[in-house]
Amino acid sequence: MATTHFSGPVNSAAGYEVPVVATADLPDATAVTVGTVYMVNDNGAGNNEYCLVISTGAAWVTAVGAALS
Repeated sequence: MATTHFSGPVNSAAGYEVPVVATADLPDATAVTVGTVYMVNDNGAGNNEYCLVISTGAAWVTAVGAALS
């Protein structure tokens, strides 16, 4: 997947494809580009809860800024 950088609001008429993974399958946050987004399909305990997570380069955080447990 190519890396693209934006300096302002992003708009797509075709939508976005965000990878969906279980918490256990997230790559290490330090191994991906800062700002990489994944959709987690469980809460780390196997429940069917969905959450957007973003890499800070050091950790995965939820879209509201809370650390992913």
